[in-house]
Amino acid sequence: MAGLPADDVLAERLRSGDDDTFALLLDGWSGGMLRVARSFVSTEESAAEVVQETWLAVIEGIERFEGRSSLKTWVYRILTNTAKRRGTREHKVVPMSSVDDSGPTVDPSRFRPAGDPFPGHWWDFPPAWPSPEQGLLSGEVRDRLAKALAELPERQRLVVVLRDVEGRPYDEVCELLGITAANQRVLLHRARAFLRGKLEEYYRERS
Repeated sequence: MAGLPADDVLAERLRSGDDDTFALLLDGWSGGMLRVARSFVSTEESAAEVVQETWLAVIEGIERFEGRSSLKTWVYRILTNTAKRRGTREHKVVPMSSVDDSGPTVDPSRFRPAGDPFPGHWWDFPPAWPSPEQGLLSGEVRDRLAKALAELPERQRLVVVLRDVEGRPYDEVCELLGITAANQRVLLHRARAFLRGKLEEYYRERS
C-alpha cells in the first residue's frame, strides 16, 4: 500500500490509539490477510474470523512490536499463527513436511525423448495465449484460476498466494511459513506450473 508512513510511525500511532491509522491499515491489509487465512481454514466465514482475531491481537500486542521485521510481516505472522491453530482445529492444516512434492511438474510424455533430433523439446507447442491485458479482462479466466488455486496442495497454495497474489518477498514468506528458501522455490515452481497447465487446458479448449 503506497504512501504509508514508516513502520515506527505507524506503530507509535497504533500504540497511541489513533483510529485513523488503524482504519487505514484495516482497509489496506485485510483483503490480503483474508486470502491468506482462507488457505488455512475451511470457510470464508472462518477466514474472516481469523482476520478479526488477528487485528484484535495486533491492537493488544502492539507494545511488543520491536521492529525486527516490517510491521506488515509482524501482522502476517500473527495471522498465520492464528489461522494455523484454527485450521488444526478444523482438521484442514497439513503439516509442511507431510506432502510429497517430488515428481515432474509437466508430463514427461509431452517432451521429445533422448535420441530424437530435438530431445527435450515440446512435441506440440502450447496454444497461443492472449496478452496479459486481454487475460485480465476475462472473468472466465479469473474463475478458472480461482478454481485451480483451490485445487493446489495446501502449502503450494500458501506460497503462491503470498508471493504472486500478495507480492510478499521470498524471505518474508519463508519466515511466515517456516520453510527454507530452496523449499519455497520448489513449492512456487510447482504451484505456478500447475496453474499454467490449467490455463493451457482452458486456452486449448477454446482454440
